[in-house]
Amino acid sequence: MADKNEELVLSIRGMSKSFGRNRVLDHIDLDLKPGTVMGLMGENGAGKSTMMKCLFGTYQKDEGTIFLEGKEINFSGPKEALENGIAMVHQELNQCLERNVKDNLFLGRYPTNAFGVVDEDRMKKKSSELFRKLGMTVNLDTPMRNMSVSQRQMCEIARAISYNSKVIVLDEPTSSLMTQEVNKLFDMMRMLKKQGISLIYISHKMDEIFEICDEISVLRDGSLVMTKASKDTNMNELISAMVGRSLDNRFPPVDNQPGETVLSIQNLSTKYAPKLQNISFDIKEGEIFGLYGLVGAGRTELLETIFGMRTRAAGNVIYNGKVMNFTSPKDAMDHGFALITEERKANGLFLKADITFNTTIANMNHYKNGFALSNDDMIRATAEEIKVMHTKCMGPDDMITSLSGGNQQKAIIAREIDKNPELLIAVQPTRGLDVGAIENVHKQLVQARDAGKGVLLVSLELDEVMNVSDRILVMYEGEIVGEFDPKKVTVEELGLYMAGSKRKETKSNE
Repeated sequence: MADKNEELVLSIRGMSKSFGRNRVLDHIDLDLKPGTVMGLMGENGAGKSTMMKCLFGTYQKDEGTIFLEGKEINFSGPKEALENGIAMVHQELNQCLERNVKDNLFLGRYPTNAFGVVDEDRMKKKSSELFRKLGMTVNLDTPMRNMSVSQRQMCEIARAISYNSKVIVLDEPTSSLMTQEVNKLFDMMRMLKKQGISLIYISHKMDEIFEICDEISVLRDGSLVMTKASKDTNMNELISAMVGRSLDNRFPPVDNQPGETVLSIQNLSTKYAPKLQNISFDIKEGEIFGLYGLVGAGRTELLETIFGMRTRAAGNVIYNGKVMNFTSPKDAMDHGFALITEERKANGLFLKADITFNTTIANMNHYKNGFALSNDDMIRATAEEIKVMHTKCMGPDDMITSLSGGNQQKAIIAREIDKNPELLIAVQPTRGLDVGAIENVHKQLVQARDAGKGVLLVSLELDEVMNVSDRILVMYEGEIVGEFDPKKVTVEELGLYMAGSKRKETKSNE
């Protein structure tokens, strides 16, 4: 065993972890070779995050042994893991947004001169060398808040490398990235491989797993059920290993007949930058309306304007035939809107409450018995939603923070659908979800559609928009550049509109 461990950068043997009576990890064995990418897959709640937290010392494992370059390790926390060459880039970045790039790189370990004063020149020199090594050009004095998600992610990877990491764990790193940004990330990963750095790549995106990973390991219900070279397996085998069954159809059929207009946006423009210009579209009862565009296209600004969070310069929001002047998201929701938010922890969840509270809070009137709330009804409704969404938990009274990110997302979706809204706005609803959960979310959206509701689907996943939507609207730089029937448009054509090429072509012909 010792000889084998010396050939590996990381070796996990017999790792187990339980929380009360819930056994989350069951005797896990995992090996990572130097200069390789290991794909780690599994359903939401399968144990991936728990295994990584045990590796980093965030949790203390109950059983098992971990070897790093042949030496047994047992870290007391993430700081010790970092200092010993194991780093992690989390899905939800935790950075000081008001500080600049080099401050974020050296947080907690500022270099000082002989007088004990922070050595800015050394910081700048080391930062420049680091980004040069990664083939990146970054303004070191830029506040992190002014950087895109992909740039912030690259900075976090740079920070991980600055610790001379031997192993870097990337947790759903592409969940908020567009195709071009994903390509940049993969180029960087290949560069790190050449430098002998090993990577663990946690993702639910099959095509990415096969493109970048040398080996793939699958967790199911706390057990490692498969480890294979990526060239020796296929998508169907992976899905079957993850969910214990095959998925016959990844996307639901689109064969509905839309009804009357439920929401009409007419000539909408905003007063302040980033500006929207003359936006017009209708969403009908019984249809899923897909909204697509690159980061910066104006999708977020459009939703904020509809919800009364941004100042309109012109135009109308007409809902069920009436002109609306919402002054807040609450105002919109009181009129029958429901919103599945993109930032679940920032504005989608009550983190100090249980699953029942988070599932029922938006529909409290439904659970009133006289002047008091019926706790039994709330628990029963939550238990039913847990069953429908296949949420992995011990029960309705579990704290929401005890769930994996994907299962937290399921709670948000269950809550918004529980409201039985007239208009459901779903922003990145399948972000961070496994293939089985994605299938279930799509079913929920289709059921809302078939019940005559209007559904606005905002997604960065082109496959999702193409296969779930009845119509697709493409935005570019605050304008609508095209509306399409997904059955008649090609991916290549959508790509041209999304990148602004078609708009430029149109304007040159005017």
